[in-house]
Parts: sequence; structure tokens; C-alpha cells
Amino acid sequence: MGAHYPEHLLPREPAPPYEGEGPFALWHFSEDPSLGRFRPHVPATNPTAQPLVWAVDTRHAPLFWFPRDCPRGCIWPVSVTSREDRERFFLPGAADRIHVMEGGWLARMQACRLYAYRLPAEAFRPHDQVGGYWVCDEPVEAVGREVIDDLVGLHAGARIELRIAPSVWPFWRLVASSTVGFSGLRLSNAASHPDQLG
Repeated sequence: MGAHYPEHLLPREPAPPYEGEGPFALWHFSEDPSLGRFRPHVPATNPTAQPLVWAVDTRHAPLFWFPRDCPRGCIWPVSVTSREDRERFFLPGAADRIHVMEGGWLARMQACRLYAYRLPAEAFRPHDQVGGYWVCDEPVEAVGREVIDDLVGLHAGARIELRIAPSVWPFWRLVASSTVGFSGLRLSNAASHPDQLG
């Protein structure tokens, strides 16, 4: 598909590009160094779903620059983001992509080594509901692998703001009622909401 991002194929507006993004490609991120062949599977969280191989494109790959089970909330402005939400979440001249993780995961984040497996783009189609995710019905072989050692440094180099919070929930509660683009991953692993403590 070339170096240009295929925004017209996606079901929703994508995140903005980041520093050093590179050409369009499809990826699977894992802490397992021994993967090579990817077979369709049913997610444990959705046992009635169709078996699929899932991939994420380069534009949205930063959503996976974390240990697999680390809860995180990721946001960016989109065309419908209100002026109020831009002022609330994004300071003028600062990063326009923000990732929030919990302090309890920081040591694992710093120690984590990820393997980014590049998958053959021609085998995939865009997911019809989730922007930046791509799926296929047949097994595929990885066509490349990259090693990522410094996840915090990767965020810094990409000019993506990485925030460390005791709990992701106060931030996520604001995001859920806002006009920003967002993605929340592994939120079931998040620390208890402060409102539920005591």
C-alpha cells in the first residue's frame, strides 16, 4: 500500500502521525521472541467472535509500546474535538498524543523487551469498527521482526507524552465523556478507581 496512510479505508478518523513514524505497515507486538506463523483465533474476551488474525498499523503501533497486560489510556485530537477538550487535554505546543499508564507498571515497562513482527499487508483488510486494526481469515507468516528495548525512550523519540498516574481511571472517566479520539487497552487490569477505595 506504499508509504501513505490509507485513511480512506478506515471506519473512523485515525490518530495523528508521530515523529519518525515511517511507512505504512502492519504489526503484531509480543514479548515472545519465537513467533513466526500467526493463525486465526477467537479472543478470550469475545468467545462468539469470528476467528481472525489481528494486526495494528504503523500509525497506531504506539498503542502497543507497553507490556502486553499493562492497562493504558491513549488519546489524540480529531476533527470533532472541541476547543474546550483541546484546552483540557492538550497544552498549546505540546504533544498531540498522550498515553497514560499506572506507576505500578513502570518497572515492568522499563524492563520490557518487545518483538514487533511485521505481517504481510496484502493479506489483511481494515477492521470494520476499530480504526487502525486490520484482520485476516487465514494463517500468515511474519515477513520481518524488530526488537524494541526502550519503551519509555520510544515514546519520547516519537514526541508522544507518557504520563504516569496511580490509577488510570480518573483520566479515563474524563476521556469517556469527551470529544477526543481514544483507545483504552487492558483496562480490566487497572488499579482500583480512587472513588472505590476506603
